[in-house]
Amino acid sequence: MGLVASVNHLLNFVAPAFFLALGLAVCARIFKQNKAGAQSFIAQVAINFILGSLVLLAGLWLFSRDGKMASYASLVLVSAFCQWVLSRSWR
Repeated sequence: MGLVASVNHLLNFVAPAFFLALGLAVCARIFKQNKAGAQSFIAQVAINFILGSLVLLAGLWLFSRDGKMASYASLVLVSAFCQWVLSRSWR
């Protein structure tokens, strides 16, 4: 596999984590009710993306293959919890 194909596979592997992180940060901005967020928009996307990528990597390691629904369910749960913490929604 060449360099271009490797980069393409890597980008396709982390794409769900990136778009979920971006969507969560956008929705947090739209639906927040005068609450001061802990982080900026870019920081929220970056933190959610990093944690989401780690969850997908853990799912790849645990199941020995990519694309298991358990990995994607874990991605959604961890990302939602992370966004809940970043938005300080417990207050």
